[in-house]
Amino acid sequence: MNLIKMMLRSSLVSFVLVLALVASPMAVPPDASAQTNININIGVGSSLDRGRGITCRQGERLLRNRGFRDVRRVDCRGRFFIYRAWRGNTRFEIAVRQRDGRIVDMERIGRRR
Repeated sequence: MNLIKMMLRSSLVSFVLVLALVASPMAVPPDASAQTNININIGVGSSLDRGRGITCRQGERLLRNRGFRDVRRVDCRGRFFIYRAWRGNTRFEIAVRQRDGRIVDMERIGRRR
């Protein structure tokens, strides 16, 4: 009988300890979250040359500096310079205003397969 009481007492103590650990805030680890936020901040309305007039070559260089690659000049005769360029796996046609270097239009025209 003594042995049974001792086993019950030890089981009860173990149960209370487990319950205390489960109920304590330290027993539950906080949720893990990978907070990755990459923002390039380039789109229609972005001023590439701080409001100054640009040449066709400067527009090409400014787009390249903003993460575009394989920048090709399409038309540099008017008030807007038109370029085609890749960003990631997507091809864009970009219109840049000559007067101040502002992107006035950017259209996705294709994807690489």
